Amino acid sequence: MEHAIHPSAIVDPGATLGAGTRVWHFSHVCAGARIGQACSLGQNVFVGNDVLIGDRVKIQNNVSVYDAVTIEDEVFCGPSMVFTNVYNPRAALERKDQYRRTLIRRGATLGANATIVCGVTVGRYAFIGAGAVVKRDVPDFALMAGVPARQIGWISRFGERLDLPLEGEACTTCPHTGDAYRVAGGACVLVSASAF
Repeated sequence: MEHAIHPSAIVDPGATLGAGTRVWHFSHVCAGARIGQACSLGQNVFVGNDVLIGDRVKIQNNVSVYDAVTIEDEVFCGPSMVFTNVYNPRAALERKDQYRRTLIRRGATLGANATIVCGVTVGRYAFIGAGAVVKRDVPDFALMAGVPARQIGWISRFGERLDLPLEGEACTTCPHTGDAYRVAGGACVLVSASAF
């Protein structure tokens, strides 16, 4: 299946779009962008030149993915969430040589109106709540909320909160998938996975 581009969208020559990727109304994909297969870019999405987007990524309306952002497979970017790439911008000073790279790992969710301050890594399957402001790296499977964002729990690949403590050691199973998780040393790991 070829990609689909709405007539009002602009995809600059040189941009790479994978099979099955859809670019919706009034979006703009710059020439250097590399976008994987089966992605959806909603209305009014901007994708910069130095951007890499994996497969099956959903970017909702009004999101700008600026240079120096990498998004791995199966990431969800909620409506109007924000990426940045300069830590201390000033209109009178050009700081393109000071971009801080941002990495969003596989399966993460970035909630509506969340802000990702440049230079951080959001871990695999982490969930950033709506309106949260992320200023530090986020562990795999972490559930984050608030301004600034703080960890309030752990979340499964399925997107359900896990009955696990933030500290100490414990194990649990996701009731929806049967996936088994273990927390130890402040990290959550997937011990055994099902196919869903």
